[in-house]
Amino acid sequence: MYGEVRVRPLFFGRKKTSLQARTAQVTLEVMLRSIIFSALVLSCQVATAETVQVKYHGVVSLDAFTCTDVRDSSDVSRICYDKVERYMVIRLKTTYYHYCEIDAATVQGLQTATSKRQFFEARIRGSGSDGPFDCRTHPVPKKYRQ
Repeated sequence: MYGEVRVRPLFFGRKKTSLQARTAQVTLEVMLRSIIFSALVLSCQVATAETVQVKYHGVVSLDAFTCTDVRDSSDVSRICYDKVERYMVIRLKTTYYHYCEIDAATVQGLQTATSKRQFFEARIRGSGSDGPFDCRTHPVPKKYRQ
């Protein structure tokens, strides 16, 4: 038995001191808080809705809209529609405009038209401030009012 060294594990077989137990508890709490905070930050980033600046109106959140990017038109580049509120936001070149009390059939017609610009000019835009869906003569839905 001479020359044999017995190494005793630090915590095996004996109780931790109160200081050691408290240190382990604090370390665990810090790790859990870090994980929870990271999850909250990530969920906040995911939950952020897209917003657009609509000419003559202001910022509109697109979280309730169904949007379609248009690649086959020279002017119409995006159509967003909130079917429940009957409210459309459309991007012409780089500017967004809005149209109120517009029915789903008209929006569907616009989306499927071979010439979206011609359909838009003839059936949606109208002339002056009296277009069939102009938000100056038709009310903006309450949830989108500024």
